[in-house]
Amino acid sequence: MVTRVAVVGASGRLGSLACTLIEHQPDLALVARLDSRSDLGEMLGADVVLDVTTPGVSPTVVDHAVRAGLKVLVGTSGWSEDRVRTVRTLLQAHPDAGVVVIPNFSLGSVLATHFATIAARYFESIEIVETHHAAKVDSPSGTAVRTAELIGHARAELGPVVAPHTDQRARGQQVASVPIHSLRLQGAVARQDVHFGGTGEVLTLTHETLSPSSYEAGILLGLRAAINTTGLVVGLDALIGLSAPAPVDVRADAGADAGAAAGAAAGAGGDTA
Repeated sequence: MVTRVAVVGASGRLGSLACTLIEHQPDLALVARLDSRSDLGEMLGADVVLDVTTPGVSPTVVDHAVRAGLKVLVGTSGWSEDRVRTVRTLLQAHPDAGVVVIPNFSLGSVLATHFATIAARYFESIEIVETHHAAKVDSPSGTAVRTAELIGHARAELGPVVAPHTDQRARGQQVASVPIHSLRLQGAVARQDVHFGGTGEVLTLTHETLSPSSYEAGILLGLRAAINTTGLVVGLDALIGLSAPAPVDVRADAGADAGAAAGAAAGAGGDTA
C-alpha cells in the first residue's frame, strides 16, 4: 500500500528535505507541495499531511487537516503543551483523525532529551542553552520547550528547579521553571546543551546536529506511524518506545524516603511513566 503525502511548507529547509526523501520511498507518494500562497484544499487528495510551516501558520494547517479527516504529522516548532491541548479538544469532535507532533526528528536529540529527564531527578539547578541558524524564526526552540516540559514532569513530586529570577530577562525564558537561553547564529545548524548544577559538580548533556540528514529517519518513522494513528501522539520518543522515568527525591534531607523511592523506581523498570 502506498501512502499519499501532502507537504505543507514544501519550500522551506525541512520541507524541501522531506519532499526529496518521500520521492525516493517505494511506500510513499508525494501528491502535493504547498507553500504559504497555496490553497489548503490542495491537501485533500492525501492520506497524510506533513506540516513543516511556521508557528503562526501551523495551527491553521492542523485544524484544516483534522476537520477533513486526514492524518497529520507536525514537524513545525513551537508546539507547547498549551497548544497541544487545543488539538486534544479538536480531536474529540473528529475521532477518526490522527495527529503526530514531533518537536525534533533527530534520534540523537530525542535520546538526549530522555537522558535529561533522568538527570533532572538528581539536580535542582538546571538550565538549557539552545543554538540554531540565524534564519530560525521562533525562540525558544520546540525541542527546548519540550525538554523543559519533560523535565518539569520528571520533577513533578520534587518541585521546580532553582531559578527564582523571573524578572531578569538575561537569565532566560522560563518554561516549567527551567530557564532557556536561545542563540541564533550564522554558521550554526542546531545544538542543545542542558546544564545540571550540583554540589561541587556540573553535568552537561549536549546534542548537536551537523547535517539535516539526521532528520531523515525520524521523518520516515513519523509518516509511517501517522497513517495508522488515531488521536494524538507527541514526541518521537513515543514512537521508539521511550518512557519517562518516575520522579525520585534524592535530596540529602530526604533520608530513607529517597532510598525507598529509588528502589521502587528501579523495580518498575520500563513500565514507569
